[in-house]
Amino acid sequence: MDEEAIDITGKKQQQQPPIKKNKSMKLILLLLNCSLVCFGQISGPLLLRLYYMHGGKRIWLTSWLQTAAFPLLLIPPLLSRARDRAHDQSQSTNQAIASNFLLSPKLLIASVFMGLIAGLDSYLFGLGLRYLPVSTSSILTSTQLAFTAVFSLLLVKQKFTPFSVNSVVLMTLGAVILAFHTNSDRPNGVSNGEYFLGFFMTLGAAALLGFMLPLVELSYSKACKAITYDLVLQVQFLVSMVATIFCTIGMIINKDFQMTREAREYELGEGKYYMVIALAAIGMQCLLVGNLGVVFCSTALFSGVLLALLLPLQQIFAVIFFHERFNAEKGMSLALSLWGFVSYFYGEYNLIKKQKQAPPMTQIP
Repeated sequence: MDEEAIDITGKKQQQQPPIKKNKSMKLILLLLNCSLVCFGQISGPLLLRLYYMHGGKRIWLTSWLQTAAFPLLLIPPLLSRARDRAHDQSQSTNQAIASNFLLSPKLLIASVFMGLIAGLDSYLFGLGLRYLPVSTSSILTSTQLAFTAVFSLLLVKQKFTPFSVNSVVLMTLGAVILAFHTNSDRPNGVSNGEYFLGFFMTLGAAALLGFMLPLVELSYSKACKAITYDLVLQVQFLVSMVATIFCTIGMIINKDFQMTREAREYELGEGKYYMVIALAAIGMQCLLVGNLGVVFCSTALFSGVLLALLLPLQQIFAVIFFHERFNAEKGMSLALSLWGFVSYFYGEYNLIKKQKQAPPMTQIP
């Protein structure tokens, strides 16, 4: 098909390739953010658990690490601003700042609220990893898909199917199985009470994450302005900054910034102590940024499904690197979680297939 068409005045008009270009760009951004989620979901929790396994004890520090790398988000906007200034040297600095700040008052307030949720979620997740092996923590975290489905229904009116209901039930059963079989995978030195505390804190973190993802989608839909990726980066920056401030206050109260002694006594050595916490910060920041980006490029439910999909990989790495026991209860819980994921994915596939096969609506002239 030719790229040009003739209008009623006889003039040539180009068709609209920008639509295809926008779709291609969104697909590239989706793949990029999916890659960030994959890297963060697999590396972040493993590194945080490595911190605890060899002498780390500061829960607020591990909470702070999950969002502390947010200054890295300044790199793309700064590069974009430098490019814009090169194109328009006449624009003043104040005008440039005003044009680059894209958040509306509603989105600004929503971002601060989501930042507080992210900070609390980081604390609950860090506390859970203190007392749980990574394999158990990852299975519990996978229940966020069930919470995401419920909150997507309540907040963004996501349609439920029998497959998504089945997914919620199966993942809930998987968490219940783990709750009643605690003795076989308790780390050394962790009491039953501490194990259950870690169990329910991790489950609470999954619930908060399941609430936050649809809330992000709702905030985008209520923004009353075009949602661009530059705007999404600003939301990500503000959410991470507020979460870091929240955890910084906790660290100051608990004197967790006094890490020199802990670093000297760390079993792997002082240098590796700082390397572990730095890499953990980068990994967890990639996870948060990737999640918010995936919601922008698709839906909150897809972000939840992606996290559930990564569960088997995280399990495998935990068994390989930390030699964690993978007992029958974990296997059953993992099977139920994967069954729930397949059920949800199959339901979404059928829904998309039906939408494609439906006859187009006729327009009344």
